[in-house]
Amino acid sequence: MTPEEMKQRTKAFGLRVMRLVAALPKDRASDVLGRQLLKAGTSVGANYRAACRSRSDGDFLARMGVVEEEVDESVYWIEMLAEAGLVPEKRLTNLRQEGEQIRAIVVASIRTVKARVRPSRPRQSEIRNPKSEMGRCRAEGRTPKTASG
Repeated sequence: MTPEEMKQRTKAFGLRVMRLVAALPKDRASDVLGRQLLKAGTSVGANYRAACRSRSDGDFLARMGVVEEEVDESVYWIEMLAEAGLVPEKRLTNLRQEGEQIRAIVVASIRTVKARVRPSRPRQSEIRNPKSEMGRCRAEGRTPKTASG
């Protein structure tokens, strides 16, 4: 998926969230949950766009971390609406699944960049530096082993 396609997908997710919140029953619980969902759901696309404008891999990872958090929070509020019985589960299934798919794409992107930026560390050598071993032993208050004995 290209960045432009993902921008469109996250924007569409936000618009669907807006329509859902507008259709919620007019009561206190719906108002509170709807407000939380509206904030999180609409920020997914905005934060993804910000991630696309990142100036470094570190900046990208930080911003994509925010996208991951916001879409995860959105899925949580969708689940709360269903489990509270405020909206029929059947009506929320597609939106919840879309949020989960976006989250999976974001997590995969984060992992890809982390693998590129921080390749796996090479194993440490089994060969020890006797000088550094002596300093460590002294600091621990023990006698260092020598090569001869």
